[in-house]
Amino acid sequence: MTSRQQLDQLIDRLRRDVHGVVITATDPDYAEARLVEARPGGATPLAIVRARDTADVQAVVNAARESGVVLAVRGGGHSAAGHGTVDDGLVLDTSGLKGLDIDVEARTVRAGAGLTAGECVRATSEHGLATGFGDTAAVGISGITLGGGMGLLSRRYGMTIDALLAAEVVTADGQVREVDAEHEPDLFWALRGGGGNFGVVTAMTFRLDDVGETTGGVLVLPATPEVLTGFLAAAEEAPREVTTIVTIMPCPPVPFVAAEHHGTPVLFTTLVHVGPAEAAHEVLAPFRALAPPLADLIRTAPYADLLAWEEIPSLPFVSRSNFFEQLGQEPAGELIDAVGAGPGPMRLIQLRVLGGAVGDVAEGATAFGFRDRRIVSYLACMAHDPAGLDEATTWADRALDLLDDGDRAAYVNFVGDGPVGAQDCYPPATWERLREVKAAHDPGNLFRHNHTIPPAAS
Repeated sequence: MTSRQQLDQLIDRLRRDVHGVVITATDPDYAEARLVEARPGGATPLAIVRARDTADVQAVVNAARESGVVLAVRGGGHSAAGHGTVDDGLVLDTSGLKGLDIDVEARTVRAGAGLTAGECVRATSEHGLATGFGDTAAVGISGITLGGGMGLLSRRYGMTIDALLAAEVVTADGQVREVDAEHEPDLFWALRGGGGNFGVVTAMTFRLDDVGETTGGVLVLPATPEVLTGFLAAAEEAPREVTTIVTIMPCPPVPFVAAEHHGTPVLFTTLVHVGPAEAAHEVLAPFRALAPPLADLIRTAPYADLLAWEEIPSLPFVSRSNFFEQLGQEPAGELIDAVGAGPGPMRLIQLRVLGGAVGDVAEGATAFGFRDRRIVSYLACMAHDPAGLDEATTWADRALDLLDDGDRAAYVNFVGDGPVGAQDCYPPATWERLREVKAAHDPGNLFRHNHTIPPAAS
């Protein structure tokens, strides 16, 4: 057990060695600094270290390894399981690593791990170039990339990891490694989908695509089984230039939907087409034809403008995820009913049809598995307070059962605390290879406050 004196010595060491900011419970901004999206009540870390540079990351990694104190690493703070904070441990906050170097001629960008999707995309879009980082501007690029990265450009250009060319990573021994397909290829393979199990990524180099003209936005449709299943069918039949998201949710009090629909289930959909506007009109017509839209906010705009902003929720929530192949009208109706009658202030079931460029990469080429799956889900149920989480959990588990194809396969970036574990996020062969890479680079399992991949036995 670590004594109080040893903990004080650890804090003194960090204040001496770190160029950034070390925040403890005695500091006025501690209460806010300890918060992350999935834990609005916060945790009580020993200290939050806001790194200024890679040397700071090395200092924190070395201090955590040598002291035995639990280490949590935070990028954008969007972990569905709340892994960006920890009780009685160290939080390494990399959000200050904002370096950005765009090479227009080579069509690459070297981006600091602390950048958000919005910051990176806005900068590269000035040159007509972009990398696909999810669908929300506020998300941190490091977390979404390490888990795979699904977003508004996935069917056209692939997942974020498919654009990752290299990474700077601080491993458990405190060393800085530059990895790519030729330099430490096993580690580079594991970083592309294996999460934060192998080190702290401090910078990444991405391919930039000439995205050109984009058309997209929000299309709100009535929530009926016919419209929902029709939307999924249209999304699968659409050319790869179209990426879609459909979310079943009680309609919030937004001004662009008639008040009579507020509070009742609707299909809040997002569509993005890459290509000329005249082609977009034709390709998106089948979605508009499913039913008279309750709102149609689709427009031609730069990709950077199509990324949504997201405020961090102030309420606790439970989340679930899986992959599945098809949705019949009967379970579609049950999902809609579940959203309408569930507990808490908000419930949602989000479905993303995959395919296109996501499936172009060979299975096993990256640590992200299940590229052949048709649809990925994300379910969330908020509670007014922690006392309501049991009811939210029951709702989320029952809703997920309606999408169950007989296995527990899930997308690691969407997995919260619950019955699905890290091993469910990878095919068996991928899991075993990840454990071997873990044993090579983090045999002591320093990076375990995540969806943990245990090192293979020596």
